[in-house]
Amino acid sequence: MNSLQPTVFVVDDDPDLLRDSKFLFDSVGMHCETFLTADAFLEAYEPKPSSCLVLDIRLPGMSGLELQKKMEELQIDIPIIMITGHADVQMAVTAMRRGAFDFIEKPFRDQVLLNSINEALVASSRSQDRKVHDQDVAEKWASLTPREKEVARLVVSGKPNKVSAYELGVSQRTVEIHRARVMRKTGAESLADLVRMALLVDT
Repeated sequence: MNSLQPTVFVVDDDPDLLRDSKFLFDSVGMHCETFLTADAFLEAYEPKPSSCLVLDIRLPGMSGLELQKKMEELQIDIPIIMITGHADVQMAVTAMRRGAFDFIEKPFRDQVLLNSINEALVASSRSQDRKVHDQDVAEKWASLTPREKEVARLVVSGKPNKVSAYELGVSQRTVEIHRARVMRKTGAESLADLVRMALLVDT
């Protein structure tokens, strides 16, 4: 398997659908892993850089909805595309409210499924990028000293250095030094950047 290949996990109790899915995804350059039950998926699951789950909502044993809930508990965060019969649409809506990316009614065309998977993979990639960015911001903010955080909060509230200095009981020059350190440590290129960071870390 190429490490850059997207991985599509398929959980369905129909062996023919699993066979056809594997053939389809292999033909378009996607790695595919298939499972007949939710338990089998959970037992074998290993995180992949780019992946999604195609999940039948009705399964023997643990249902698709139950697996979705279990994945949330285990913090398995990959996009889920539910496969449903016409009678299961309401269940699929419930799955969407719980965070499923999409649902597709049987029978469906291959291209409809492929389109949904590609959209899910793009959305997942953006979500991962945001998580990395948010973690980076949190780490940079955590590197600030307590006084630097005080200055940062006053700066992002729009208070001039002179007012901040008065409120902190220090000289304006001291505030300017701390402000420069805050900008350097956070990597903020402008006041707007610093405000966005402050909002993200909920100061």
